[in-house]
Amino acid sequence: MDKVDLLICDAVQRDGRASSTAIAEAAGVPTSTANDRLRRLASNDTIRGWHAELDPERVGAGLACFVLIDMKYDGEEEAVDILCERPEVMELHHISGSHSYLMKLRVRDMNAVQAFLTKVVKPLKAVQGTESIFALKTHKESAEMLVTKADE
Repeated sequence: MDKVDLLICDAVQRDGRASSTAIAEAAGVPTSTANDRLRRLASNDTIRGWHAELDPERVGAGLACFVLIDMKYDGEEEAVDILCERPEVMELHHISGSHSYLMKLRVRDMNAVQAFLTKVVKPLKAVQGTESIFALKTHKESAEMLVTKADE
């Protein structure tokens, strides 16, 4: 990826509905070049999809909860696969430290967290324990990434 690709990525992650002309202007290239590069970035999975940013409250997912999960190796891969398939799970990270995974949930309320942990997480063979942390207020939540090259 060169600087133009990075500028295109930055432009489309900020506004997935931006016109080809606007993307080309942001990258400083002709529209045809921007279109060709955009197609290539999508076909090689640099751009993984086009998404709308939803208001969590309005769609019934107003509670953000972070769950630290302790897992044993036996059954871990199956547990990860099951959790990754669940729409409530926004993120799942294998982490360093005293816990195995950090999971971000977006659900309606505390009862939904309790039901999810009881019916989905705790029955998994690999799960040894969980610790939940509830967000009292979300000040920033974004899927946008800082777009840079490793050598910059």
